[in-house]
Amino acid sequence: MGDHPWPDGTPRGWADRLAELLAGHHGEVDYANLAVRGHRSSEVLATQVQPALALEPDVLTLTAGMNDILRPRLDVAALQQRLVEIVAPFTAKGVRVVVVPIPDIRGVTPAGRLLQSRRLLLNGLYRHLSEEHGMIPPTVTTGTVFEDRRAWAEDRLHLSELGHTRLSVAAAELLGVPATIDWASLPEGRPPRRTLRTEVTWTRRYVWPWTWRRLRGRSSGDGRSAKHPDVVRLVAER
Repeated sequence: MGDHPWPDGTPRGWADRLAELLAGHHGEVDYANLAVRGHRSSEVLATQVQPALALEPDVLTLTAGMNDILRPRLDVAALQQRLVEIVAPFTAKGVRVVVVPIPDIRGVTPAGRLLQSRRLLLNGLYRHLSEEHGMIPPTVTTGTVFEDRRAWAEDRLHLSELGHTRLSVAAAELLGVPATIDWASLPEGRPPRRTLRTEVTWTRRYVWPWTWRRLRGRSSGDGRSAKHPDVVRLVAER
């Protein structure tokens, strides 16, 4: 979501970009992408963990928990247990697990202030996973490009092309790939201003449809499947 698609129109995203960077560094890489937009941690645990374990990965990237904290009701203890059950089987096998931390988005969207306490809570759970269950410690995002509106798509919930690019470089650096750009730096100039018109447009296009789906018990992931459930081999360009 938010990234410039592949030439055939297939969604791209930071995980695809990360796989490219790893292939460029190592010569080739086997890559699968089991993520499904909108899934909560319970769905990730139920549908993605065992297929991912069966692939016997060396590296796992994880985005889980954000969709949980967007719901009105949140059972923190249950969320922590599910995250442990997702991560621990991989780290027990020596898999390097990289998690995507939740940046401070108070300057990006009005929802950022409402989510601030839950964002800090979720990042605290990620730190617990790194300290107690062997996950790679999350990258610090304070003061980085991820607090800039230009790193976010129009819906202010998913990253823009800039954000996807920078996140892929940050994740690759955690995995030992030398960064070719300063992923944390702010782009030149100032981000676009938020005005009454921009806020009304954003609410009409994104907030109300999201709210209407929730009222009906629907999710943006309904009917969707993983992009690359089977392994594809990426080879570095010569």
